[in-house]
Amino acid sequence: MKHARVVHEGLACSATEHEGQLQLADGRRVALDAVTWLPPLAPVPRPRTILALGLNYADHAKELAFKPPEEPLVFLKGEGTLTGHRQITRRPQGVQFMHYECELTVVIGRTARKVRRSDANDFIAGYTVANDYAIRDYLENWYRPNLRVKNRDTCTPLGPWLVDAQDIANPMALALQTTVNGTLTQSGHTRDMIFDVPFLIEYFSSFMTLQPGDLILTGTPDGVVDCRHGDVVVTRIEGLGALHNTIEET
Repeated sequence: MKHARVVHEGLACSATEHEGQLQLADGRRVALDAVTWLPPLAPVPRPRTILALGLNYADHAKELAFKPPEEPLVFLKGEGTLTGHRQITRRPQGVQFMHYECELTVVIGRTARKVRRSDANDFIAGYTVANDYAIRDYLENWYRPNLRVKNRDTCTPLGPWLVDAQDIANPMALALQTTVNGTLTQSGHTRDMIFDVPFLIEYFSSFMTLQPGDLILTGTPDGVVDCRHGDVVVTRIEGLGALHNTIEET
């Protein structure tokens, strides 16, 4: 099932996809363009922790002239960075290079502590699409990006759907792509991750407790380009949908 969180007639509510429409929690069905989309953080709780991977695709590491990491390169993000499908992302005036990152995102469904890799899938509620924008101008350390690079308000669109884990047979067999103003600029595949989803859940839960609703953004393949004012960026992952976002310079 595909879950969403939207605002309809001034009220935030949960919804599910039904035959190309949204079915609201009260049973009404509305068009996809009749709502304001929020990050799809229901029916799971809001995330206590958002973990994001850097350089988790070998081709992206090569694109940036880095050696692929031997252990996960991880940074934390705040919930305030999240925004929804068809929303605006703000690009600061004077910035020279701001790029998208299409990322498979794992949503934790059960409290996870010291989980074995073989059991990792049992702790996943579902998957969604993230676009984890980065502002290169502020980057000082490629391995541990600072707050101004990755923790800016509106710079992590998420959605449109939270797709139940049981509906995705293999998260490591999904095609990813990004278009900017309709032109294909990025194409990749989750099979090319250096550290796959089961490994990441085992790794993180070995030293910290993952709670329901926590997010793991799993990195992006190569093909990132600068995005300017007015650009419409669509990050798409097979089986999860297409996340639309527009850049606005502020």
